[in-house]
Amino acid sequence: MKSSITFLLILNLFFNLTYAQVTFKANVSKNELGINERLRVEFTMDKDGDNFTPPSFEGFRVVAGPNQSVSNMFVNGKRTFSKTYTYFLSPIKKGPIVIEQASIEFDSNIYKTTPINILVKNAVKLPTNPNDPNYVVAENLHLVAELSKNKVYINEPVRVMYKLYFAENIRPSDVNPIDVPKFKDFWSQNVETRRTIEKELYKGKMYNYVLWQQAVLYPQRAGKLKIAPLTLDIQVDVPTKRRDFFGNQIYTQVSKTISTNQRVVNVQPFPEQGKPSNFSGAVGKFSFDLVTSKSSLNATESLQATLKISGKGNLKLFSIPELVTPKFLERYDPEYSDNVKISLSGMSGSIQNTYTLIPQYRGKYPIPPINFSYFDPSSKTYKKVSTKEISIDVINGPIQNERKQNYSGNNINNENNQTAIGSFEFIKQKTSFKPILKKIFFKSNLFYFLIIIPFVLILFFILFIKFKPNQITSNHKKTEKLINSFLGKAKKNINKPNLFYESLEIALINYLKYKLDIETSELDKEKIKEKLIKRSVDKKVIDLFITILKNCEYARYTPSSQTSMENDYKSSVRAILELNKEI
Repeated sequence: MKSSITFLLILNLFFNLTYAQVTFKANVSKNELGINERLRVEFTMDKDGDNFTPPSFEGFRVVAGPNQSVSNMFVNGKRTFSKTYTYFLSPIKKGPIVIEQASIEFDSNIYKTTPINILVKNAVKLPTNPNDPNYVVAENLHLVAELSKNKVYINEPVRVMYKLYFAENIRPSDVNPIDVPKFKDFWSQNVETRRTIEKELYKGKMYNYVLWQQAVLYPQRAGKLKIAPLTLDIQVDVPTKRRDFFGNQIYTQVSKTISTNQRVVNVQPFPEQGKPSNFSGAVGKFSFDLVTSKSSLNATESLQATLKISGKGNLKLFSIPELVTPKFLERYDPEYSDNVKISLSGMSGSIQNTYTLIPQYRGKYPIPPINFSYFDPSSKTYKKVSTKEISIDVINGPIQNERKQNYSGNNINNENNQTAIGSFEFIKQKTSFKPILKKIFFKSNLFYFLIIIPFVLILFFILFIKFKPNQITSNHKKTEKLINSFLGKAKKNINKPNLFYESLEIALINYLKYKLDIETSELDKEKIKEKLIKRSVDKKVIDLFITILKNCEYARYTPSSQTSMENDYKSSVRAILELNKEI
């Protein structure tokens, strides 16, 4: 009797433990597949666990998922529960791949799946059955990259458009970018695109199409430059031969990864014949003007002189020539500004440098013509334009007698050293000595003078310390002026991500041109790094510059937070200040 009771207790405990056990397992659609096929992975549990953690799926690209489904059924009074997480994977390499463990938490316990071995083989032949949804999608869905030109010069714009074609019998329901081209060796700008459905002939057949992405590219070096393909993962609804109760067409969904072919642009170097010595990489059609805010003024008053380049071309990718001024016309660093619009045909608008000039003496100060050259790709020739000579008339002020006008372009040139004749003639060479009369020192004028003089000197010393120009303040003003001249526009646009990173990249490029004396064609990250290493710049400063440039590039394709923009601005300030110290 006792043995029977003990047996029943043990059996009851066994059933209770069995009921409490959680089943958590992983299943795959196949253990072997081709590199061009997809794998479905399901993680299923029979208890409603929490904190599901999938594996890393190393060796695969997740093209869809996780899709979650829950089944909760009562049959003959018994409850059956099931929760499933489903992923669709695309292999990115051949060979054996292990899908690691997934984990779930239930009643403070962690449960894990068993690793699964997968073998990825060579590409397999896809089915050609017209009724197979995968075959229908393969035949009726195309992603194409179109170029406006295949052969251009350095800094001549190229337009690239990515079009998604699909036949009328299918419909894309969800599109996710997988690989977005980075346009290496190009200066690029994405152009806003309205993704509306249009119709167009493609390979002799009428298709619907969506203009998915378009950009303007400016090649930065000569050679055959590759444009990396765009890859999209697309969920496509394909009609079946079945209909629902109301007679509506029933669709099945197919997942498809599709890429454009790799395109190549043949970039020609600038011709050497007739190349001007002052050519700085400007390509397009431009006009060049110098305008001053005043033609006459008094000495020590200020005027503004603006050098402006207008037209159509790579306006953001070259430097404005430097203003040349006479010797006694003091010139301050210019303030850069631009009004450039970027469309599918390229850049158009104007850029300008505004200088503040202050004459020191009375007289006439001619500003000589300034030359600017550019390359016109339509005529395949170099063009030269010049500003008109402008005269500044200083009416009132001190006169500088022996003033030698100089057009070297320096702000203030050193005056010629002159030998002062008779500089020591005031010293008498013959003297007559007289005896000093004895006087009472106490309460004499000298006595009071010697008592008062220390107090006067202390007062003068206090006033001198108080009103002496603070070197720290002076340095701070110089630093602030340097930052504002290059990063001022970026700071104004810090709440507008696209404009901020665009103006920040231009500011850093202009600063590197100014500091390293390099041309636009040399503005490659590796070449910049080489130049800085040759100048013995600290590695941390070099890495900081390269990182910021990369952030500007990545910001064209990914959204940026306010914190990221503020950090990149602060990093740019630090990078410019550190580089300014070292060079």
